[in-house]
Amino acid sequence: MALVTSRMSSSRIPSVKRIPIANSMAEQLIPAAFRCPISLDLMKDPVTLHTGITYDRRSIEAWLELGNLTCPVTNQALGNEDLVPNHSIRRMIQDWCVANRSLGIERIPTPRIPVTPTQVSDLLSEMRFACRRGDNARCRELARKIKALGRESERNRKCIISGGVGRVLSTCFSELATESLENTRAGAMDEILSALAAFLPLDEGSYLQLASPKPLDSIVSVLKSADLEGRLNAALVLKELASSSPPDRIEVVAGTNGLVEALVKLIEKPISPRATNASMVTAFYLVASSERIAARFVEMGIVSLLLEILVDSEKSMCEKALGVLDGVLSCSRGREMASAHSLAVPVLVKKTSRVADMATEFAVSALWKLCKNDDGGERVVEALQAGAFQKLLLLLQVGCKGTTKEKVGDLLKLLNRNKRSSECIETVDLRGLKRSF
Repeated sequence: MALVTSRMSSSRIPSVKRIPIANSMAEQLIPAAFRCPISLDLMKDPVTLHTGITYDRRSIEAWLELGNLTCPVTNQALGNEDLVPNHSIRRMIQDWCVANRSLGIERIPTPRIPVTPTQVSDLLSEMRFACRRGDNARCRELARKIKALGRESERNRKCIISGGVGRVLSTCFSELATESLENTRAGAMDEILSALAAFLPLDEGSYLQLASPKPLDSIVSVLKSADLEGRLNAALVLKELASSSPPDRIEVVAGTNGLVEALVKLIEKPISPRATNASMVTAFYLVASSERIAARFVEMGIVSLLLEILVDSEKSMCEKALGVLDGVLSCSRGREMASAHSLAVPVLVKKTSRVADMATEFAVSALWKLCKNDDGGERVVEALQAGAFQKLLLLLQVGCKGTTKEKVGDLLKLLNRNKRSSECIETVDLRGLKRSF
């Protein structure tokens, strides 16, 4: 046993969650045959190698994932890595737990048998055939089953992904999207979209299948629906498409009818933090792709919406909102809308030093775009009154790099020209400013 423990520590086996044991006396009563030779804990899911040694599934899988090709106890070479569930030992462990319940020992639940690559292959093949013959009900049933198997364990999820689930699901979704609208088809597509969201990220081939006009129209249709879970799934898939697509595909995604409106609505009226985050990330990649797309977001009122969010949002959301705002300020209409908003300059000045490095870069870039294109000088004066000179000078002294450093230098030059005629306010209280809504 000591030899196994020594080998285990040298191979850096991940820690395994222990079975709750009420006290050390009860733990000492655990029979040696019920302990995993690797973790030395009570086994939850005993499995046996072809060498005849039984281990807890999680421990031996961790051992094998590290590239070990021998049995930890016998040191025999493993001709195969098949793990056979040891039902006899598992039932004996369960009986022992029940018999010692008075000592605070919890009965281990009966584990689910993991899915095998052969089972995954059969399920995906059946789904392909069901889709080709137009059996929408069967497609829906299989998509639900595949998703449920993936949620049972991380092992199942990895096995299903390695079996090519993304390619099959995206192909089926694309084929259904080209057919005439029927309730049964819509139900199958909703279930497939839900399964796609459960197995993100997808491979490049899957993204190419989905980033086509018909599938995109169907995804946006779900994004605009009343089904909250469906809208979340659509937002998650769109985020992956936007963040993984090359520039030419981004144009296709952005050109989908109703997409910009649906994204802005989801940000304005959140249904869940995950959906809002996904919508922000999608918007970030879309506005960064071209000024034309950024202008479409501006026309939908994204500038005012982002500034309101930035007043009091948590760190992660603040960073994403600043990224989108910096993107929309690349277009003249975006700068025009921001210049007319009372929150724009004070918020950006405040965010240059109070969030995170990435947020600081976005805030400096956005402020630079506003002040650099400020013909009348009003935004520069406003920035001075909000304390921008001191904050940017401190930022330069603390250290910033690359284009951010260049923009800080440009801003300091602009501000210095107007410094004498402007009164600097050390602290900025955004609550007193008049908001647009």
